[in-house]
Amino acid sequence: MKYLVLLFFLFCICLFGSVCLSRNAFAEKITLKVFHAGSLSVPFAKMEEAFEKKYPYIDVQRESSGSVRAVRKVIELHKPCDVVAVADYTLIPKMMFPKYADHVKLFAKNELVLCFTKDSKYANEINSNNWYEILTKPGVKFGFSNPNEDPCGYRTVISIGLASLHYKNPAILENLLGKNTNIKWKKTEDGLLFIAPKELKINTEKLIIRPKEVDLVALLESGAIDYLFLYKSVVLQHHLKYIELPEAINLSSIKEKDFYAKSKIRLANGKLIKGKPIVYGIAALKTAPHPKEAKLWEDFVTGKEGKEILEKCYQTPIFPAEEIKAE
Repeated sequence: MKYLVLLFFLFCICLFGSVCLSRNAFAEKITLKVFHAGSLSVPFAKMEEAFEKKYPYIDVQRESSGSVRAVRKVIELHKPCDVVAVADYTLIPKMMFPKYADHVKLFAKNELVLCFTKDSKYANEINSNNWYEILTKPGVKFGFSNPNEDPCGYRTVISIGLASLHYKNPAILENLLGKNTNIKWKKTEDGLLFIAPKELKINTEKLIIRPKEVDLVALLESGAIDYLFLYKSVVLQHHLKYIELPEAINLSSIKEKDFYAKSKIRLANGKLIKGKPIVYGIAALKTAPHPKEAKLWEDFVTGKEGKEILEKCYQTPIFPAEEIKAE
């Protein structure tokens, strides 16, 4: 009898201990919230897997959106967030300094291309010189993301402006934007200024716009649209066909930065965006619920392991990352 009582007592101790351990393990699991640009979805998914193996007590929960929306979720909706990563690093200094962030790290580059599939109309004819003419042909539909919500969207508008200057062909603006949107523009002393209205009106027979650029990939692959302005890394990740645009248009070259600046856009929120090379930024936030873990993620993304994952995902890393601090 005493033997059975002893066994029962030991069983209870073991059971209680395992319950306590499981509760402690659950309590120690930290949820790290990361808001990021849609074009970072593929590399960040791979980074999440590697990061969680390295730090098993951290559960990375990512939210993908347009970069402007990612920032707004923090500064306007006040959603809990530890780290923000955007496709235009200047959004963080402009919208988050100094209250929400005191620095931004520049960690990757990209370029804008025009992608399509083998079934796209005129797929065998389009090239880097006639692309803007192909887009105007009857029956051809193209797309880009919302310039008020996503850097890829306002970069597309800026690039169309640069194309009109580069080719010395003002008709490009009317044919691609004027006939298909209510986006306005005017000439300035050094180039062009576009004005994006709060409510975009779209000629959906010709143009499709969605909140972020990756939302349009499925439409391209299904044949709902023929061409899409997209980041080169995303195009390669999805194994799409594409044409490269001239350096004067594709926002990839530091040496063309003065020419890029000739095309600007004022967003519906009043922010003025100048054309500039595509550079991504990341910041562990001052308001992060888990500042220590937020820095671990930032350091991982900008470190050697993050660099290698970016390269495997066809994105050009900036290594070591360049840091800009709030004054």
